[in-house]
Amino acid sequence: MTPARTDFRPGERLAEMRSWRQPAPGEPGIWNTLGWRRAELEAGRAVLEWEPNTDHAFPAGDGWIVHGGMVTAILDSAMGSATWSLLDRDEVYLTADLRTEFYRPTRPGPIRATGWVVRKTRRVTFAASELHDQEGSLLASCRATNITIDLATEPGRARRGPANPVAE
Repeated sequence: MTPARTDFRPGERLAEMRSWRQPAPGEPGIWNTLGWRRAELEAGRAVLEWEPNTDHAFPAGDGWIVHGGMVTAILDSAMGSATWSLLDRDEVYLTADLRTEFYRPTRPGPIRATGWVVRKTRRVTFAASELHDQEGSLLASCRATNITIDLATEPGRARRGPANPVAE
């Protein structure tokens, strides 16, 4: 595993993240739906833990393999948390590119996704993550390019609405 840099300036969002609590059972959202837990958090680095089961997998031979989309989702969220920790309150990001490589099948059971920021500029953050099983075997890795949007200078980027509004 490539070590995460420790010299990143924490963003204002890191304090918000540290005060975040795991959603209560029954609350909506992907964290509860999949049962993810945040294990570690620092500026530019995040670790998520999860215990996928056969509901997240498909039968293969004499066992089950966790669906690659589920593996990618937790790797993406680990990188996203690492990226988010470096942003200020008026900033958000969008993923521009995401690539996952699968080295071994991910089986149901405890896994750990570690995400870190490789490099950050004012507009672009490059992040990486790795997924390990309980024995420490590397199962998959992921890389992302995230584009930072400054909502103070681009407030329209945060608005939702039709792409092509129709005049009435």
